[in-house]
Amino acid sequence: MYKILKADKLAANIYRMEVEAPRVAKHCQPGQFIIVKMDEKGERIPLTICDYDREKGTITIVFQPVGASTMEMARMQAGDAFEDFVGPLGRPSEFVSEDIEELKKKRILFVAGGVGTAPVYPQVKWLCRRGIRADAIIGAKTKDLVILEKEFQEVCNLYVTTDDGSYQRKGMVTQAIQDLIAEGKQYDICVAIGPMIMMKFVCKLTKELGIPTIVSMNPIMVDGTGMCGACRLTVGDEVKFACVDGPEFDGHLVDFDQAMKRQQMYKTEEGRAVLRLQEGDTHHGGCGLCGGDK
Repeated sequence: MYKILKADKLAANIYRMEVEAPRVAKHCQPGQFIIVKMDEKGERIPLTICDYDREKGTITIVFQPVGASTMEMARMQAGDAFEDFVGPLGRPSEFVSEDIEELKKKRILFVAGGVGTAPVYPQVKWLCRRGIRADAIIGAKTKDLVILEKEFQEVCNLYVTTDDGSYQRKGMVTQAIQDLIAEGKQYDICVAIGPMIMMKFVCKLTKELGIPTIVSMNPIMVDGTGMCGACRLTVGDEVKFACVDGPEFDGHLVDFDQAMKRQQMYKTEEGRAVLRLQEGDTHHGGCGLCGGDK
C-alpha cells in the first residue's frame, strides 16, 4: 500500500497529493510518469510526476477528475492509501542526459497549460538546481485556475497569462511567446506541455519562429504500458506510442490533428472497432476495451 501523506485542492477541480513511494522517488526523473490504482479492482490511471523528494521517499501528483475513477480519487484524503503506485515509467526528459555545461549555454522556454503545468515544474526545478534558470509561461483560462505559481517563481523566470485577462497578461500562451520575442527574448529550445490543442498551436508558432520544440503527449495515455494502443500517434513518418516511446517527442513532427481525432474515436466502442480495422497489426491491444487482444 502507498500512503497519501498530504492531499489538497489547488484550484477548481484540480487536486494535489503527496504519496509515500520510496522506490519510485529514488529512480524517477523529470518527464516520467506513474500508474496509480486505488484498489484491487480499480482502474489503472497514468499520471505525470509533478515533484519528488528522494530523501523523504515521496512523489507528488496533480490530477483533474474527468471520469468515475478520478472523481473517486479526488475524495481520498491524507491517511488513505493506493493499492498500486507503479513507476517511474516512460522516458526522462532529454536534457537530463545532456552535458550540464553545454545545457547552461541554452536559452530554454517552457510553456505550460492547465494541468500540464504540473509536469513542467520538476523540469524547471531540476534545471534550477543545476544553475540554469529557464523562462516559463503558465497559461490558464482565469486567475482561479492558475496553479503552482509560487513554486515556479522560486525556480524560474515566470510569466503568467490568462485567457480572460483576470490575472497578469491577457491572452493565449502563443501571444505570450510572441510578446517575449518582441521584447528581445531569444530561445534555443521550447518545451510545451498542456492540452493537445494548445501544444498544436504552440508548435505551429515555434516552427515559424525557428525554435525546436518538445511536447509531452501524456494527455492521450490510457493504459500506460503500450498494450491498449490508445496513445498511438504519428511522429514524422513513424508510428509511436506515447507511454513507451515518450511521452516527449519532437513537436514539429507530431501529427496533432490525427492524434486528436483518434483520441475522440477511441472513446466509443464503434470508434475503437474502426481504428482496429484501419490500423491492423499496428493497432495493439490488451486493454480489454478495443478487442485488439483477442
